[in-house]
Parts: sequence; structure tokens; C-alpha cells
Amino acid sequence: MSRKQGSFVYAQDARRRGDDIRLMVSLETIGYYRDERGSQRYPALFGLFYPDKGNFIGFVSDFRSRRMMRRLVTSFRAGSEFPAEHIATFRWVPGVAWSDHLCFWRHGYRALMVTDTAFYRYPYYHSAKDTPEKVAFPQLARVTEGLFHALARLSEEGF
Repeated sequence: MSRKQGSFVYAQDARRRGDDIRLMVSLETIGYYRDERGSQRYPALFGLFYPDKGNFIGFVSDFRSRRMMRRLVTSFRAGSEFPAEHIATFRWVPGVAWSDHLCFWRHGYRALMVTDTAFYRYPYYHSAKDTPEKVAFPQLARVTEGLFHALARLSEEGF
């Protein structure tokens, strides 16, 4: 979260150059999925509106990036049957701004995070026990394919 962070430096330089970045998509842990009830947690009150099974991919944005997030989610769902949830909310909600997309928000770009919800689902997040065998490769492949098609579709539309 410093001014020396790679994404901060990149976004800052992009703004100085006047780069036409239409949307920055941050992939923040996208490989852990569980079908058991109770395998998904959330910040206070969010659990009232979202599933308790950690078997979906999440799209998270601030309010300014909401329209682009909805377009990406719609494109994702058009090309994939993988479960997807989305939310546009306040940046101060724990976890919402805890990835590289924050640096792009700070420089005036639209940005969002695609995530398996990281520490709200994955008990090994940023620990020594975060090892490759914990990745759910079939689900990760489906998410990756869905994102490829969604981003390609938005690119073709010139979003």
C-alpha cells in the first residue's frame, strides 16, 4: 500500500502519460472453491445477500466502476456457466480495496477486482500453508476461460 508499490507506480505513470485505460481488472486469488455450506464468509451484513458456499467467482468494484463491472459480469455469464456474484460498494469495506485495483482508483481510472474472495474463503491466504495442491484447477480453468471470453467480448465492443 505504498507509493513504491508496482501498481501505484504504473497507474501514476499511466496517468501522467495520459494513457487511455478503460478498465483495470485485478485478479486477486481466483483458485479456491468449496461446495460446503459455511465455506464462505463476508464482511458484516453481506452474508444476508450472498451465498454461504464458496463456489463462485466474485466481481467487486467501487460505485464509479459499477457500470463497467456489470458489463464484464454480463459478458462473463454469456460465455460461462460458472457461478458469479458481483457487488459495487464502498471502498472502506474490508477487502474491497485490498488489491492492485485501488492504485488505479486513486489515479482516476475505472477498475475492479475479480476474486474467489481471498481471506473470506481461503484459510491459507498469505500463509506458509498456501501451496499449489490447494488450487482447484478445474474451477480455475473454467473461471479463466470465462474471463477470457468476457474480456474479448468487451474488447470487440470497444467498451
